[in-house]
Formats: sequence, C-alpha cells, structure tokens
Amino acid sequence: MDNKISLLLSVIVPCFNEQDMVSVTHQCLIKALGDNPEFALEIIYVNDGSRDHTEDMLFDLQSDDKRAKVVSLSRNFGHQPAVTAGLAYATGDIVAIIDADLQDPPEVILQMINKWRQGYDVVYGIRAKRKEGLFKRLSYACFYRLYRLLASVDVQLDSGDFALLDRRIVNVLNSLPEKNRFLRGLRAWTGFRQTGLVYERAARAAGETKYTFKKLLKLAFDGLFNFSTAPLTIIFIMGIITAFTAVAAAFVYLVARFGDFTIFGHSPGDVPGFSTLIIAILFFSGVQLISVGILGEYLGRLYQEAKMRPTYIVKEVRGLNPIDSTHDDLLGCRATNFSTSRETVQRI
Repeated sequence: MDNKISLLLSVIVPCFNEQDMVSVTHQCLIKALGDNPEFALEIIYVNDGSRDHTEDMLFDLQSDDKRAKVVSLSRNFGHQPAVTAGLAYATGDIVAIIDADLQDPPEVILQMINKWRQGYDVVYGIRAKRKEGLFKRLSYACFYRLYRLLASVDVQLDSGDFALLDRRIVNVLNSLPEKNRFLRGLRAWTGFRQTGLVYERAARAAGETKYTFKKLLKLAFDGLFNFSTAPLTIIFIMGIITAFTAVAAAFVYLVARFGDFTIFGHSPGDVPGFSTLIIAILFFSGVQLISVGILGEYLGRLYQEAKMRPTYIVKEVRGLNPIDSTHDDLLGCRATNFSTSRETVQRI
C-alpha cells in the first residue's frame, strides 16, 4: 500500500434540534472544505440529545458521506459538553469548532488554517458585526468586558467558541480533569501562540436559536464562576433585586421628603427615622445576599466537581471507533501525547 502524505482537519459541529439546518450545514461545509487538496476532512456531528429528527438526519448523512461522523449523546447536556465530546473523538491534526447555524462562515476556517501555518496554535474568531437584536448585542458586549476585567486569563473581546486548534491544544483540553467547562476560557488558559481573526457574523440561516436568554445567562455565569448552581444563583439574584429596591426606595423617599409629597396618605416626616431605617435594612440585606450568593457559586462548583459525574454520556457512535467506556473517557479527558502536529503528517 502506497503511503500518502496528508493533513487531517476535524470539524466539530454540536447540534441540538437542528433538523432545519443539518443538510444545509453539511453542504456548506463540504463546499468550503471538502475538495481542498491540502488536507483531508472529517466532520464530527455531536447530537446533543435532540428531540426532533436531527439524530436520524445525521445518521443518514453519515451513511451517504463517510467524511461525516456522528457522536450521539444520551440526553441534552448543553453546548459546552457537546463540544467537549467532539474534542474527545476528533482525530485531526487540526480541529475546528463551528456551530450548526452557519452564523460563523465555514470559509473562515481556511483563513484560520493559513494563520495556523504561520505558527499559531490557536486561531479564534472575533465577531466584527452581529446580526442580532440590540439587547443581545449589548448583553454580549457587557459580558465580555466584565469577564475580561474579572478573569485571571486574557480572553479576547467578542471571541466565541468558533476557532481552530492545533492537535497539542486539543490534547491539553482533553487531559484537563474538570467537568464543568467554559471552553473559550480554558482555550485562553492553555497559553501557547494564539491569535484572532476578525470576521463578520451572519444571521442564522434557518430555524431558531437554541441559546435562549436563560442559556446565555448560564453561559455567562459559567465563564465568571466556572459553573452555575440554580438555588444559589436565585439567592444571588434576590440580593441584587433587594439592593436595587432599596436604592429605588431611597430615591422615592428623598423626592417625597424634600418635595413634601405624600405616599398612601402619609409623608416621610410623620414617623421620623422610619423610612431611613427600612431603606438601610433593605440595602444591607441585599448586600449580604449578594455576598452569600457569590460564595455559594464557588462552593457549588466545588460540590459539582466533588461528585465526579461525567461531562457527557455517549449513547451511540457512527463512523468513528468507539472509545472504551472508562471513567476518564466519559469525562472527555483522555491523556495523549502533547507533541506538535504542524509538521507534515504521514498517513496510510
């Protein structure tokens, strides 16, 4: 058998209820990356417990195109665990991560590969424009700036999970033992040579976004606290609401006091000191609840890690060699050789 020199590109595509996008996404990926003579291609679709026909459509794709691989999870574990599962199964010398909604253009991956050839281990996408509502764009902008201010690692503003990773970065990520993951933070934490690539993010081609406000809020908390524990988060939010209520009450009190207004038939001067006392109690109660909530977020993450539950559970694999169902493999933490892959790779 003749030896053939080739570079293998793995593209990880997490999917949750994407029946409207599966076929279109695959066609676009093949059109952009499928016939490139510089590398071979494998596309790893991770079915994240979809409740529609996504899984069946992915299995059909895999039957028709052997470049497509499918990892189907036992339930919906979330976007970050789905990407983690894809990283565990990716065999490429370079690995790209892209969502199924085609908001991140597949053609940009070619530009990322050019950056990788220049010696960069990580090439992440930086969104120059977002075809989304004003509220969501403002929320993203506030989060990234707050995250960069508070985080212990240098995370590029407006960079998502869309990125190209060298094999040794993938090996490092797979070897990390933590289970509650914020991948763009872990990606920055690994170090090595990293650079950004500015691109214009498109609107979703079809279907509805799976990142609801609730999921985006959870992702933000995962970035800031590395995981979210619902009861403790509720306490944290209650503290914020209480503190803002106290500030609003103080404002109303001052207006009524100096304007000599009445509230429900009474003026603040009828019972001297009462309003001030209640406002102070409300304010400091809010501060205490916020403090306890923040401490609870960190304690909750320790609790989640101590339970040692896997990040995801694989139900079925198509087109890939199944990983042995050992504890570390389920966690997506297979320790492998951290050697570089930038040199030309020889394959059979």
